Amino acid sequence: MYAIVQVRGVVKTRREIKDTLHMLRLHHINHCVLVPDTPEYLGMIRKVKDFIAYGEVDEETLATILQTRGRITGNELLTDEYVRQSSRYGTIAEFAVALKNGEARISDVQGLKPVFRLHPPRKGYRTIKRTFPRGGSLGYYGKEINNLLYTMR
Repeated sequence: MYAIVQVRGVVKTRREIKDTLHMLRLHHINHCVLVPDTPEYLGMIRKVKDFIAYGEVDEETLATILQTRGRITGNELLTDEYVRQSSRYGTIAEFAVALKNGEARISDVQGLKPVFRLHPPRKGYRTIKRTFPRGGSLGYYGKEINNLLYTMR
C-alpha cells in the first residue's frame, strides 16, 4: 500500500496532470491518500511524480494517521468505538493492519473519508523543486515516507 502526499500546487500545469491528481483525490497541498499497489495506480503515480511524495507505509504509521487525522462524516474524529460499531474490526490498529495487508479497504468503515488533511511537516519541506534522492521532497521515498508522515501527523 502506498501513501501519497501532494507537495506542490497545480497552478500553470498541464490539464492531464490536474486530472490525474483529481482522480487520486488530491485537491490541496498536504492532503494524503492511501492507494493499493496496482499497475493502474502506479501509472498514475508516475505521471504526477513531480507534484507528490509517495512510498510504502507501515502499520504503525498508518494507525497513527488514522487516529490523528482520520475523519468521519460530519468532520468528527475517527475513534476505536466508531470503528467497532461500523465495521468488523475492533480497533483502529486492527483496521490499519488489515488495510496494509490488503484485506480491507477504506470504505469498509462506513463514513470514513478517504483523504487525510495533514499539517505541513514540522521544520518544513526540504525543497519542493528536487526529488528525494537529490535532497528534495518530491518523488519516491520508499520506507522513508513514514518519517515524513510522522512529521505531518
